[in-house]
Amino acid sequence: MNLVDMLKNTFLQPKAAQTEELSPEAALQINFKVAVIEFAENVESNNGELVARLLKNQEGLSVHYFDEPFNKSFLNLESRSFFDLIDKGQAILDRTGADVLVWGYREADRIRLNFQTGLQYEKEDSAFVSLLDSLFLPAAVFEQGTFPLSIVNLIYGAVVSSLNTPTKQLKIQKRYLLKKIIARLSSDNSAKNLSIDYIPYIMNFLGIIYLSYCYQNETDKDFKIVQNLFQTAIKHQDLIKSPIHLGCIYFHLGQLYDSATRYIQKHPQAYYKGAINYYRYAQKYLSKYNYPYDYGCISYKLAHLFYNYWRQKEDLQALRDAVFNLREAEKIFTHALFPEFWAAIQNELGHMLSLLGSLTNSSEISEVAVNSFKNCQKVVTERREPLEWAKIQEEIGEIYYRLGRNNEDNDNLEEALEYFHDALYIYENMEMEDAVKRLTSSISKTSRLINN
Repeated sequence: MNLVDMLKNTFLQPKAAQTEELSPEAALQINFKVAVIEFAENVESNNGELVARLLKNQEGLSVHYFDEPFNKSFLNLESRSFFDLIDKGQAILDRTGADVLVWGYREADRIRLNFQTGLQYEKEDSAFVSLLDSLFLPAAVFEQGTFPLSIVNLIYGAVVSSLNTPTKQLKIQKRYLLKKIIARLSSDNSAKNLSIDYIPYIMNFLGIIYLSYCYQNETDKDFKIVQNLFQTAIKHQDLIKSPIHLGCIYFHLGQLYDSATRYIQKHPQAYYKGAINYYRYAQKYLSKYNYPYDYGCISYKLAHLFYNYWRQKEDLQALRDAVFNLREAEKIFTHALFPEFWAAIQNELGHMLSLLGSLTNSSEISEVAVNSFKNCQKVVTERREPLEWAKIQEEIGEIYYRLGRNNEDNDNLEEALEYFHDALYIYENMEMEDAVKRLTSSISKTSRLINN
């Protein structure tokens, strides 16, 4: 396989970015921190140090080589040791302050690269890369001591694609770097011949790189390019030795279609169907018993898809499916291990169950919604996040108001008043005039029902 021919057949020259871009001078002021961990190999080598040196020469990166010795047996990606990998990586991220870790592991005559970030299995994760995503390259390429530019750019693109960018400026910088990387990959003529065995892994990461750049585009031109990259990887699935790698490719196809439901206006139903189907395919390979965090992330994304589909079509089953998938995510992202993510799930469960309870006129579902909101408040407290806490109080009040009105139950109406007053107190202190007017109206109508 000639890599340059493959790139020319799948990548188009990137269009001008549709969003604001940083000037070269401004870009130089932002450097993402990367830590390359000494590779786990059964031969004497300095391959990790070599990759670190290559990345140090790339724009926008500040690279550290981490060569402190420790047992790396967890890098086999087996499910029973996967949590050890996550925990050790998180410890190194905390210690080094890195934005991305690059892990390297030798499997026979291949080197496998994986990429870890601190938000990889959190609600705030804004990247498309899973820790399970594996870039396989021939060990012989590393042993030569120099890399074809196409391979360097592929690794560089994988690192940049892994970045979480919580601020607008960081998003702009990430997009700026990806645009340059894609241009290099599109025009590179330095590729060496690689065995056909590497096609699915290379195509997967090419898809990730392009998706990370163009996922917000409103036309389907780039959608088709990324779709072709991932589908080419799937066409060569007979070359994939572990089902988790196939699961990752289906996961990314789900992400592609998921993005299309939000940014491409044409054929929205087809995109919803595609996203749901591909996410479900991915879960067959990334099961909740073997790789629960990836399964849970997919469940969380499915919940949002079904919820947004319900908002468009008012299909009650879609709302039920949204609740089911949030329940699946809730089992994995627990209060003990993921308190912030768990609280967000509880808040969303409360909201969806409240809607479901109202639409089905079910007091039982409405009570479960209240319990979910109260669970959220175990993390979102009045002292720590008063505004968010007040919004939850108001939502609980609305549930009790509805139950009291529908059942002519003054106890529920009085409960509603208590929650409304709690929220009103916060809104008044924060001088939120519109919210104060809304709560004052809610209190008045509740009081009238009690007094009738």
